[in-house]
Amino acid sequence: MKFKQLTQLTVTIAALCVAAGASAATPKLAIVYDAGGKFDKSFNQSAFEGAERFKKETGIAYMEAQASSDTQAEQMLRNLARKQMDLIAAIGFSQTQAVQKVAKEFPKVHFVLIDSIAKGDNVNSVLFREEEGSYLVGVAAALSSKTKKIGFVGGMDIPLIRTFNCGYAQGAKAANPKTENFSNMVGTTSAAWNNPAKGAELARAQFDRGVDVVFAVAGGSGMGTLQTAKEKGKLAIGVDSNQNYIHPGTMLTSMVKHVDTAIYDSFMQMKNGTWKAGVTYKGLKEGGVDWVVDKDNRKVVSPEVEKKVNEAKTNIINGKIKVHDYRTTSTCPV
Repeated sequence: MKFKQLTQLTVTIAALCVAAGASAATPKLAIVYDAGGKFDKSFNQSAFEGAERFKKETGIAYMEAQASSDTQAEQMLRNLARKQMDLIAAIGFSQTQAVQKVAKEFPKVHFVLIDSIAKGDNVNSVLFREEEGSYLVGVAAALSSKTKKIGFVGGMDIPLIRTFNCGYAQGAKAANPKTENFSNMVGTTSAAWNNPAKGAELARAQFDRGVDVVFAVAGGSGMGTLQTAKEKGKLAIGVDSNQNYIHPGTMLTSMVKHVDTAIYDSFMQMKNGTWKAGVTYKGLKEGGVDWVVDKDNRKVVSPEVEKKVNEAKTNIINGKIKVHDYRTTSTCPV
């Protein structure tokens, strides 16, 4: 009888150990999108796609929330932290202060912040070398422009968006020194990411000045820029996600920023127990940024343009071309 009871006890302990192991490998995950919204066809959507890829491969679900303001972001992060999440992904620089504050309050909860640096032993900050990817599409724009006038429509006027513009201008000038770059920002608040009418207005004004290729780095506002390019018969360049499919034949290319990979990797690292705090940089060499040639823009990218852009890509990766990062000096060399 005692032997039978002992055997049952052993089986019970073993079952509990298995359950504990399964729990350790099944992290509680969450993601907080910024004001651009989950389906902005750009930055936030890329993050969502990375989380969905993780979910599909592992069967592990995650919680979602969207912050429409900095104050709301802090509240959402804190509410999720109280639910004892293992990892919370905060999408966008606007959540920097909120992450730093909440991470300090909940040292056992881990955070990954996209596009900015927040201090904390439980925070991994992921930064991209946007200037490198923007340089490539700048080369493509200059070589594809017939007027030698290219444009840039940014969302919120912040160093990050100026970094895109500076890299774009550097690539364009390298490809053709006579290229002119006309640039405008939608606004100075988070509302700048959700104003497609303004994005369209700025693009229209640039086209009236002779611009025939425009790079939209404006979240939801950029949708207005891309639509106007189509209506005017001009070329447009998408950002963050591959946006070539939005207006096939009008889209010259997209400067993709693999936020999806960053989120997927962070979730997987948490699952596998390899997640680490610190700062992670992702450029061309790391596969963090790139340009896109696919079925939707194949007809508007000439073999010469593709060759030149890929040469520039190789030279950036091997160090022969150094692209200036606007954020290091708050100035652009061109």
